[in-house]
Amino acid sequence: MSNISLIIEERPHDIGNFMVGRLLPFRGKRMVGPFIFIDHMGPACMSEYENIDIPPHPHIGLSTLTYLFEGSIMHRDSLGIAMEIKPGQVNWMTAGKGIVHSERTPEYLRSSDKMLHGLQIWVALPKALENMEPSFYHANETEIPEWENEGVSYKLIAGTAFGRQSPVPVYSPLFLLELKTTAQQKIKIGHELFGEVGIYILEGSLENEGIIYEPKRILVAKENELCEFILNQNTTIYIFGGEPFPEERFIYWNFVASNKDTIEQAKENWKAQTFPKIDGETTFVPLPS
Repeated sequence: MSNISLIIEERPHDIGNFMVGRLLPFRGKRMVGPFIFIDHMGPACMSEYENIDIPPHPHIGLSTLTYLFEGSIMHRDSLGIAMEIKPGQVNWMTAGKGIVHSERTPEYLRSSDKMLHGLQIWVALPKALENMEPSFYHANETEIPEWENEGVSYKLIAGTAFGRQSPVPVYSPLFLLELKTTAQQKIKIGHELFGEVGIYILEGSLENEGIIYEPKRILVAKENELCEFILNQNTTIYIFGGEPFPEERFIYWNFVASNKDTIEQAKENWKAQTFPKIDGETTFVPLPS
């Protein structure tokens, strides 16, 4: 019997002037551990007149994690942070009780051809920290733990695993790992994982119990039993998960909370434009009807 409980394939989703592959949430699985939202951005080849322009929009009750494979995004937020993120780096923004940010193509790239490819991830906050003060953390590529074992390259993007810890300041037990291999390798790492486990196949293929799984899908394990599988040559996967929360999480637009009233209040606050503002930004994304 397969130890994979669910397969989630990317679904196309329009986020304004850019199409992404939506992975989480999914009707059959709203969360994997504390991970509540995952979008696969690109790969997209953008011309000199095509740019990412996501105006100011709010978040509550979560941390956002942006991780790029190609391209660049300029992040600006209501804390006064202006930070360009490049491939291999991590932007970790914790919304807590409320933050506003924009995401745009940097000025120096707006008149040239460019690529964009990466992951946009949301991690829900524990109930006791949902109303914490917002914060922002940027990690350079050299700060992310990286190692090799038996022909497989590992990166610990966030959380703890293999006796290592990422510098990204997470707020509950979780992990986000990148595994890459150029030659076929057997992986056995179940003893290093905990809670719920998902595997996103970016490129190449993964084999489990004689079944080959292709890219652009998440495999959700039965608990953390997806401990043995084969990575075929030139494969990249992302293993993520952690301890699930005891309470249900509700999600509406960019708002995540354990209480529906909190979301309703955030909706009213955004309509009234009482969220904090971003210096230099004059537009905003309206609340969806």
